[in-house]
Amino acid sequence: MAFQNKNFKLQGLRGATTSAENSVKAIEAAVTELVSELVNRNNLQPEQIISITFSVTNDLNACFPAAIARKHGGWSEVALLDCQQMTVIGDLKHCIRILAHVWLPNDQIPQHPYLGEAKLLRPDRSTKN
Repeated sequence: MAFQNKNFKLQGLRGATTSAENSVKAIEAAVTELVSELVNRNNLQPEQIISITFSVTNDLNACFPAAIARKHGGWSEVALLDCQQMTVIGDLKHCIRILAHVWLPNDQIPQHPYLGEAKLLRPDRSTKN
């Protein structure tokens, strides 16, 4: 990989959002916004992204978030995975979480997007730095 050098570090990026409902259209809108924010806030190029895992609460099953993310330009080589998040009483409903492994420049501060109702999960990270 071109980014494996002393000027870049392997970094884990987190984020989350919520879907308005359990429908393909709503999940697609939420995933598209979350992926776009992750890419834009971290100035990511596709070759910097190693893998992304999406987890969804058990009330979202209309489609696969990774299939939506796969449509993002240049992501044909990015390893994408979907999984269901463990069920916890009182957890945020219709939640989509993301964990991305990426190469970032050493001097870049990672940005973790928390959008929609997921801002409640990490208020310290819900705004742009």
